[in-house]
Amino acid sequence: MEATIAWVKANPFSAFLIATVVGTFVYFFGFLPLFTGGQWSTAKWAWEAWSPQANYEHAKLIPLIVAFLIWYDRKKLTAAPLGSSRWGWLFIGIGLFLFFAGARTLQGRLALTSLPILLFGVVLYVWGKDVARALLFPIAFLFFMVPLNFLTQATFRLQFIETAIASTFCNLIGVKVHTIGTLVDSADNSFHFQVDEGCSGIRSLMAIAMFSAIYGHFTLDKVWKKFVLFAGSLLFAIIGNAGRLISVFIVGRFFGQDLAGGPYHAVAGFISFICAFVAMVLFAMLLNIKLPAIKQPPTANEGATP
Repeated sequence: MEATIAWVKANPFSAFLIATVVGTFVYFFGFLPLFTGGQWSTAKWAWEAWSPQANYEHAKLIPLIVAFLIWYDRKKLTAAPLGSSRWGWLFIGIGLFLFFAGARTLQGRLALTSLPILLFGVVLYVWGKDVARALLFPIAFLFFMVPLNFLTQATFRLQFIETAIASTFCNLIGVKVHTIGTLVDSADNSFHFQVDEGCSGIRSLMAIAMFSAIYGHFTLDKVWKKFVLFAGSLLFAIIGNAGRLISVFIVGRFFGQDLAGGPYHAVAGFISFICAFVAMVLFAMLLNIKLPAIKQPPTANEGATP
């Protein structure tokens, strides 16, 4: 606390600039009524969009995760040299355009999308490229706050893929099932299930994507490896949800539909994340494998005595 007060006294202009920027962000995103007939601010709109009904309640944790990421890299931030970059105005301009476009079209997603872009632009201009580079991942992580519920129809196809994978695996291990689309019937009529959107929807995909981004940030040393791991989120989600379905079918076969479709189904989501997490860790280990260098055979002149 004393160090902060000393810094403010030594840098009054910078402290005033930071306070002005923070106040501007708080007002425009937290209090300016723009949506739902001019009743909700962007923050209020986002909070209502982060609901269990929209399968997006995990977004409420993102500000806390970002705060932890910044705290974790605090030594890197304090060691980064301060400066300023005019390129920050480019990101500020893009962010302002998105915010005003969202306000004019009443699209809360656009207004919320502008937040990380504006933040990055301000950091780049005020503190320079080194600080902006250190804060790039925490700021970019804020994009996960933007609700992508419109992808629900796209993830609907995952139900068929995961149902087919789970059914094929069960048939291979002796749990015979018959599958038509997302309808799964046991060959001995011990259970009858229909795989719905909740078993393979946007919630699990986005949650696994978040885990992949964080895990790659902490464990992988190359940017391309982090992008590859993040791109594999879709595959990890399919593996996780297929693993969950397999466990439900097995429980239904040996313990009955009432248990598999009731109490067990309520806790089977943990199976999904365990399977997805194991797949993600194994894939990250594969990316971290260092291949031995190939030694070139010596030429004929290398062994000759001068």
